[in-house]
Amino acid sequence: MSAITHALTAPRLRRGLVLPIFLVVAWIVVCRYELANTRILVPPLAVWEAARGLHESGELWGHLRASLLRDLLGLSLGVAAGTAVGGLLALSRVADRLLSPSFHAAKQVALFAWIPLMSVWLGVGEEAKVAFIALSAFYPVVVNTHEGVRSVAVEHLEVARVLRFSRWQVLRKVVLPSAAPSLFAGVHQGLIYAWLGTIGAEYLLEPAPGVGSLMVDGRERFAMDVVLVGLIVSGLVGFGLNALATAAEERLLRWRVRGV
Repeated sequence: MSAITHALTAPRLRRGLVLPIFLVVAWIVVCRYELANTRILVPPLAVWEAARGLHESGELWGHLRASLLRDLLGLSLGVAAGTAVGGLLALSRVADRLLSPSFHAAKQVALFAWIPLMSVWLGVGEEAKVAFIALSAFYPVVVNTHEGVRSVAVEHLEVARVLRFSRWQVLRKVVLPSAAPSLFAGVHQGLIYAWLGTIGAEYLLEPAPGVGSLMVDGRERFAMDVVLVGLIVSGLVGFGLNALATAAEERLLRWRVRGV
């Protein structure tokens, strides 16, 4: 908890608040003097009132809870599959030669280009959303796992061979500790991309409870205050997930910092 508090009070964060504060002030000025269409760019007070109404009715928390649960499930599947595939490509030359070209070709396809195909295979419901979120997390986890495992020092493997470590011991005592920074970096990136995938899937696929669906509903009713509430909430959640992942990564890798 102290690591998260430190991250949220760091000078870098305070400097990072300068632009958001400036944009909010500019937003207030533009709306106050009607320098833009206030039906589209609604005043901050209207957004605050909409957020309060959604909070008091419980609708906002219902949408947020649905999105987070969907995100967690897709992230878990993506990280598990990505770690397995990345490890396989790094540890097996045969698998690397057979699968790497196809993987790198598929990685060049824009994520949202997979949605039409997924909607045909899985429909437009919950299964397609979770699959898309998992795919969003899958690619960065594969890349970082592969790089982390392949970067293990040869000298460390030679020492393990001299000590007659079993394959399991080599994996647990040599490969995993050496690859840990890259593995955590992959999970960190996967967490961010999974949340982006969550909002995108909710926005483009079948309407269901979720922050993305909240924004779609606001757009259909031309309730721009609701759309902006969803936009702000999605940004705050993404910021919070990134801060949480950064703090967890720093805490879990403290042993490596001390050893340098």
